[in-house]
Amino acid sequence: MGKDVLTYKGFIGSVRFSAEDKVFHGKIEGIDDLVTFEGHSVEELIKAFHEEVDDYLDLCKKMNKEPLKSYKGGFNVRISPELHRMAVERAKSMGTTLNRLIQKAIEKELVHKD
Repeated sequence: MGKDVLTYKGFIGSVRFSAEDKVFHGKIEGIDDLVTFEGHSVEELIKAFHEEVDDYLDLCKKMNKEPLKSYKGGFNVRISPELHRMAVERAKSMGTTLNRLIQKAIEKELVHKD
């Protein structure tokens, strides 16, 4: 099974294809609730994803519940102790925090990459 993603209204949907069932399966990632969708074609899958996101938002509104967006800006990263030490030393020498150093490194790699 392969994996890909869809995006809609700030939500991320993971997608897998089952050759055995001949259907695409997906779920909304990064929320506490389990919301799934499926389709026999890409068009059906995208339509089902959009419908499930809209239904999730409607349900949250009816329940006076704040809908959770897929990504909030925080995550854990596992690195070697040596790389961790080097990053802390670099951050201190630059007069910044480790979080800010990592944020700048990610921005450099993803946003400002030529």
